[in-house]
Amino acid sequence: MTSLKLFGLTAAVFFAIDLVWLGVVAQAFYQRHLGHLLRPDVLWVPALVFYTLYIVGILVFAVLPGLDSGSLGRTVALGAFLGLFAYATFDLTCMALFRDFPGIVVAVDLAWGTALTAVVAAAGFGFGRWLGLG
Repeated sequence: MTSLKLFGLTAAVFFAIDLVWLGVVAQAFYQRHLGHLLRPDVLWVPALVFYTLYIVGILVFAVLPGLDSGSLGRTVALGAFLGLFAYATFDLTCMALFRDFPGIVVAVDLAWGTALTAVVAAAGFGFGRWLGLG
């Protein structure tokens, strides 16, 4: 049950930050650079599957190792690396496969994924400590 609480709290932070980024802060940026590729409506099932898997990844690869070592710094570093790795997988694959995929989008996404995942991992670490996991 504690793991589900940790997942739920971490997911809430991820959703709050990422939805503000996608829906407010960077919406015009993505529309300007990728508008011709964007759907007019979000397909929520694949989006929720992604978010679920990604948050589990943050917990498994960053938060839990950080809690085991008692190190927030390790958690943040592992989270940052996971974010860079995951976002690079998507963006660099898109750049390799799609004609004229904008380099500026790759750069912004890599920075965003790195920062977002590091911050969410730090929050997960705090929640884990609060729940008595570390």
